[in-house]
Amino acid sequence: MSGERILDGFLEEQPRRSHRSHRSLAKIVREAYPIGVPAMIMKSSTDRLGTSAGYSFHLGTPDEILRRVASWLITEAGDDQRTLWKLIPLLWKRHGREDVALSALLLANLDHERVGVDPWVVLASSINSREPAEALLLSIEEALRAGHEVPSDELLKSWCDGRLVESHLALISAFAVINAGRELGSDVINLLVLVKVPDGDSLLGRIRDRVAARIP
Repeated sequence: MSGERILDGFLEEQPRRSHRSHRSLAKIVREAYPIGVPAMIMKSSTDRLGTSAGYSFHLGTPDEILRRVASWLITEAGDDQRTLWKLIPLLWKRHGREDVALSALLLANLDHERVGVDPWVVLASSINSREPAEALLLSIEEALRAGHEVPSDELLKSWCDGRLVESHLALISAFAVINAGRELGSDVINLLVLVKVPDGDSLLGRIRDRVAARIP
């Protein structure tokens, strides 16, 4: 039996009342992550990779499994997605690699207009004080793939004035803005080039250099 069919069977067995609790859903998706991972042969390797990247765990769950879990969550929520909006920060707090990827899928595909929230603001408020650049990039890429507008200049500036991790979020988001063919305001660029990046973090360093190159 395929991993997808096993996963579907597992999800179908979950009680309907579990969708009223974000904590119950967090437990369910944690049980779902290993489904479809081939024999967990790579578990020791992925655990080491997860630790080195700053994740609490990394099981190696395939993207198609995570997308199937996200689809199930959104479908079962129906018109009331309040529990899923509460689930996003809880997943970031637990901070498995799969948690971060699943939260990115939810953030990108939930109906933010219905509840009147800005998904970029939700992302910034959910992330921890330290995050690997890859974790931030996951959410940014999913949000843009889902058709969300890039963050505004005002939001980028507020992130630069916020926590260090938010300034890193601003840097990576600015890179996405540039790739989308949109210009950045000079006041935003002047703040971004001052963002401190960790020693040896070549990704953030390259992005900052790319942004700095936009200075007239």
